[in-house]
Amino acid sequence: LFTEYPDTQKLFPKFADIPPGELAGNAAVGEHGAVVLRKLKEMLNAKGDHGYILMSLATSHANDHKIPISNFKLLKEVLVKVFAEKVGLNADGQDALQNLLDWVIAEMDSYYKDLGFQA
Repeated sequence: LFTEYPDTQKLFPKFADIPPGELAGNAAVGEHGAVVLRKLKEMLNAKGDHGYILMSLATSHANDHKIPISNFKLLKEVLVKVFAEKVGLNADGQDALQNLLDWVIAEMDSYYKDLGFQA
């Protein structure tokens, strides 16, 4: 994310001062990536009963972190690319992942609007 969209790094205060060449090997950056993947897994495992998960994420990302919904769209692009490169996700899998993430982003956007967060 920070390589493809360097401006996003400043949205993460604990990563803001890490030089670009050190981001890939930084333990805190890696842990945050793992948290993102665990949350996606948690939503999938909820099998439709995921509202509380997304509401919690939307609330923290809108109220505490002030992350615009547009950044989730950038993250989606990067996640699909990384899954294609690192795990060999084929075109159908990439489309499925993109659709899933589009759905997650739409749900987050709906919660953002309910919270009155506009960015």
